[in-house]
Amino acid sequence: MIRATQDRTNLLMNHNIPFSQNKLLHLLIVTFAIFWGILAISPIDRMQWLIENLLPVGTIIALALSYKKFAFSNLSYLYLLIFIFLCLHTYAGHYSYEKTPFDMWLKSSFHTQRSFYDCIVHFTFGLFWTYVFREILIRVAVQHRFWSYTIPVAIALSFSSTFEIIEMLAAILAGGQAAGEKYVGLQGDVFDTQKDMGLALIGGMISMGILAWIAWRKKSRVVTHERVI
Repeated sequence: MIRATQDRTNLLMNHNIPFSQNKLLHLLIVTFAIFWGILAISPIDRMQWLIENLLPVGTIIALALSYKKFAFSNLSYLYLLIFIFLCLHTYAGHYSYEKTPFDMWLKSSFHTQRSFYDCIVHFTFGLFWTYVFREILIRVAVQHRFWSYTIPVAIALSFSSTFEIIEMLAAILAGGQAAGEKYVGLQGDVFDTQKDMGLALIGGMISMGILAWIAWRKKSRVVTHERVI
């Protein structure tokens, strides 16, 4: 039982598994490829779909090129981290974010005036990506303790704000106030941009808070065990 638990932990946390032997990663890649292929069929807005897919395609290319020099742990790839986030974003891209079945259900059931699926994606960006940023920070910058929990949150917030700036520039290039607001997805909310960044910040704080609590619990158990001995 203990050996099986250790094997599962190593499978998720080990970042030294050769790609040819990383069956879990193979499964994730195939699953995402099928998922992406299905949602590439007849999206609501083909041009917006192309723009939205720059993120997942660029992310996958970057991960593939960096695998030999810097492979993440399967926990990061699993997204329980990267994988889940990319699926959420790809799903939203097919429906141009504002017309997802989730939002249609909300509007018909609770008569909401705006779409909320984009809020989920921004929140999960902070929730999931901070773990990935922390893994990079620990292994490259050898940061631990306090800074290993706070810097990833700051990085997630900076990426979120950068994305909002890129959205703004793309909206300006789209031409016209109406076209710009449609692309950015303000939905009549002048504070939409700030709320999106705030959700990424909250997600990151929750993620790092949970990790810090787990680390504290482990440390407390070790100290208690040493005292008993």
